[in-house]
Amino acid sequence: MEKHVTFVAVINIAFGFLGIFIGLVLFVVLIGTGIISHDPETMKITTIVGVVIACFLILTSIPEIIGGFGLLKRRPWARVLILVIAVIDLMFIPVGTLIGIYALWVMLQEDTAKLFQASP
Repeated sequence: MEKHVTFVAVINIAFGFLGIFIGLVLFVVLIGTGIISHDPETMKITTIVGVVIACFLILTSIPEIIGGFGLLKRRPWARVLILVIAVIDLMFIPVGTLIGIYALWVMLQEDTAKLFQASP
């Protein structure tokens, strides 16, 4: 079960960083399209949308990264955090659903619970 926990941790860290990267790219693209348009109203709208989307993606990705590193260190709070994130991931069809199902399966195993109870 240890390999599965490590794999869930790596997946969460990777997708957390991917979410931050996508958020930053969308921010730059949306603001860039507003600037290219040379329309003040369009610039305002694309800036607001870019900031909101980037903040949402970054703020939802940070707990995923923290939880992944916590799993690697076998911290009991990380197991709970990843369980919550896995339930939220179920909504993001199809990849998030697969990750969420796998993470739930791994985190809810009796062997996994014992692994986290034994940690200091």
